[in-house]
Amino acid sequence: MELREVGDEAVWSLSTAKPGNGVYQLRDDNLDTYWQSDGVQPHLINIQFAKKMTVQEIAMYLDHKLDESYTPRKISIRAGSTFHDLVEIKTQTIVEPMGWITIQLMQPPSHIANAGSEKPLRTFFLQIAVMGMHQNGRDTHIRQVKVFAPRQSHLFGADIPEPSSIEFSSFATIR
Repeated sequence: MELREVGDEAVWSLSTAKPGNGVYQLRDDNLDTYWQSDGVQPHLINIQFAKKMTVQEIAMYLDHKLDESYTPRKISIRAGSTFHDLVEIKTQTIVEPMGWITIQLMQPPSHIANAGSEKPLRTFFLQIAVMGMHQNGRDTHIRQVKVFAPRQSHLFGADIPEPSSIEFSSFATIR
């Protein structure tokens, strides 16, 4: 399935940031800049959408060789409607990353019978929580973050409803 980047449709905020190393550097498409946290763990990236979004994956650019003890090692992805109802969707341990790391986001199964029928996550609010760094570092560097959603198909013939009445079906063909 083809994906599109939807991060520009959200409002981004951070738990803390060193001056000159904030949201702009996290989203500027420049792998030489980065967000640097400046406080106690966990370090948080908050991504809030104005409408409920279907989100399939998050991609982060991390560079252990450049950032060493600032490189995230354990990440928790949380989702919900606001800060107050976040639920952990996924936890990921990353070992000495170099480049883009992608994390698939699927709707948590709400019923045992639905196991195996995973769908992309639908949410208003995403939070990336950096729970720990390599070498027991205190602050973190993340060079870029992208949020991807499935691209909707608008091709002629895709998802066109069947005629619902005789009158409608009489206009369904080109003469």
